[in-house]
Parts: sequence; structure tokens; C-alpha cells
Amino acid sequence: MQIDKMKVLLYLKKSGLDKSGQAPIMGRITYGRTIAQFSCKLSCDSKLWNARESRLNGKSREAVATNGKLERLLLSVQSAYRVLCERGAVFTATDIKEQFQGSMQTQISFLERYDRMVEEIEQKVGIEIKATTMSSYYTIRKHLQTFIREKYRTADIPFGQIEEDFLECLQHYSVGKLGHSQGHYRTMALAVKKVCRLAYREGLTERQLFAHVQIERGENKQPRALDRASLDKLLGLTFEPYEVELETARNLFLFSCFAGVAYCDMVVLNREHLFMDDEGALWLKFRRQKTDTLCRVKLLPEAVHLIERYQSDERT
Repeated sequence: MQIDKMKVLLYLKKSGLDKSGQAPIMGRITYGRTIAQFSCKLSCDSKLWNARESRLNGKSREAVATNGKLERLLLSVQSAYRVLCERGAVFTATDIKEQFQGSMQTQISFLERYDRMVEEIEQKVGIEIKATTMSSYYTIRKHLQTFIREKYRTADIPFGQIEEDFLECLQHYSVGKLGHSQGHYRTMALAVKKVCRLAYREGLTERQLFAHVQIERGENKQPRALDRASLDKLLGLTFEPYEVELETARNLFLFSCFAGVAYCDMVVLNREHLFMDDEGALWLKFRRQKTDTLCRVKLLPEAVHLIERYQSDERT
């Protein structure tokens, strides 16, 4: 079978300006004596368009982003052309168009794969991870979608459009614009790398994105310790009758201090966790939420006093 040469031309449809005055970018595939036109689903200011190069002039963010998308689109057309050539059957320009558009439409996008990853993780709640851990994935998803919308002006992007500077731009957005810590950005970046790793394993990308990118941890800040003066100040606080919730919150915090129990462990404690030894001392016996290790704590008089204040049939 004789294989003809394929040509692709990109041009502006100046007669179809949108509300913002931008012209749609169109494409035309010529193969043999057949022609097929298609929309690139992109638009630009006609003043920036370079007809000879079929690209936008300049190095603005818009020009760089649009030119990058055009490059990837042309690569998809070339890939579709090669696939049809390998099949050995007769084809036309329309077949090339349908082949590359079909492959692009069936691509799983980045946030789509992220959502599927979250669904897979949710199935492990109560087995390998705790329900509270899921909130971080939801927060990361929200920030990623806002970032993608601002950078790419779209709700989601295919993996083929993720550029090498994606994580760098994400860091500027997270740390520079939103004021996140380096540690918070690192959590997002690791989630991005995980999604890209899964996509590569499933054949959604030809290469594993950011495989060799190292994410700095940032400074490890030591938690501030509560000094004696601050503790005494808390103990001396008085509350109005209508401030019952504030007083209860203060007392729970004090109990956590006197018992040395983490908040996540304290909120699940009840009477079943209280034990008295042979000498009449009161103990807490429970399993740590994070490590599932058995913990025994002998309660100080201050902690016992707080328990007695709330001991009734309604309270634990």
C-alpha cells in the first residue's frame, strides 16, 4: 500500500470571534487528496498569532501555555497517523482526525485519576488508615483544582499536558500565594507524584512524571511547650454561666495536660477505660489511635478532680 505524506496546518478562524474578542484556532489535515478540518479547542488574540509558524508570538504565560498545547496536539495527530499506517489499511484525512480525537477523548485526566485514587484509599478507612486522614486528600484536591484552573484555564487536564514546571508552579501557588508552609506544599506535591506514578503503571502516560524530583521537607519546627505561667493562667480563668462550652473546652485541655493524653485519644475515652489499682489509685487504660499500642496512665489528683466534676449518669 502506498502511503501518502500527511500535512497539518493550523490557522485562525477570524470570522468566529468569541465574546472576549479572541479567535478560535483551527486545524486542517491534508492526506493525499483528502482534507479534514478540526477545532483545536483553543483561542487567542489574533495580534499574537504567527501564521507562518502556526504559533503565538512572545513568551507570555498565555503564549507559552497555548504553544505547548498546540505542540502536544500535533504530536497526537502524528501518533494517530502512525497508528493508521501500521494497520496497513487504506485511510483518509477524516480517519486520521477521528483517530486522534478519539484517543484524546478517551484519555483519563489528572483530577479524574486523583478522584479514583481517593476512592481506592477510602476503601482502606478503618483498616489501614483512619477516617480523619481523608480530610487532607479532600483539601489537596480543592487546591489542585483551583491551581489548574488558574494556570491552564480549564477544570482539568490530561496527563499529556502536565509540564515539567508543574510542581514548581504549584509551589509558587501554595507557598507564595496561599501562604502555606513548605510541609503543606510537600504533602500536595507527594500526592501529585503518587497520581502520576499510578497513571504510569496503568499505561495512561508514556513516562513517569516527576519520578526523580525530590521535594524538600522544609524546616522542622519544634512544638511550643506550655509553660507553668500559662498553665496557671488557664487554671485561674472564670466563666459566665452562658460560657459552658468554653469552660468544658478548657477543662478537656487541662485533662489532656495532666494525663498526658493526646487529643485524638482523649475524645474516645469513656468509663470503660478507667481502672483502680489495689492502692486505690485511678488509672487510664486504652490503645493509642495512631500506633494501636496499649497505654496505661496513672492519673494525677488534678485529672481525677476534673473527672469527678463531670461524673454523672449523662457524662463520662
